[in-house]
Amino acid sequence: MRHKPLLIALVGLLLAASAHAQWKWRDAKGNVQYSDMPPPAGTPEKDILQRPPGARPTIVVSPPPSPASAAPAPARPASAPTKAEQDAAARQKREQDGAAAKQKEEEQRIAAIRRDNCARAQSNMRELQSGTRMTRTNDKGERIFLDEAQLAAEVARTRDTITSECR
Repeated sequence: MRHKPLLIALVGLLLAASAHAQWKWRDAKGNVQYSDMPPPAGTPEKDILQRPPGARPTIVVSPPPSPASAAPAPARPASAPTKAEQDAAARQKREQDGAAAKQKEEEQRIAAIRRDNCARAQSNMRELQSGTRMTRTNDKGERIFLDEAQLAAEVARTRDTITSECR
């Protein structure tokens, strides 16, 4: 049992020696730092002032640049889209489909109006060219007959309507 205190003292010395193993380095601001942990990655070798016994310098070997590495790497590897991304894409597609459907409906409505205007203008042109006397109602509600100049102006206006609406 006499060796037990000696053994405890020896273990204590070993533990004290390992606790005394410290790193000493200069940080980016120039301050000296002490720690039982190595300095952060990226600390230049010249700024590491002391290592614990047995610690070897870290050697960083970077591969030579290859032509392929000159091209920028993609932001993230191609992977399956997340659920949120899928939902957003589906919502965007529905909105685009809805907008396309509304646009198509509007185009169909305008086409129907144009067909109706065309049919009316063609009917009006047939009446103007029939040779019958044309009348209009004035502001007082009286019926007046169109003279040759008024009739020619009405034919020209109707012809313009047919040109623009009957495509």
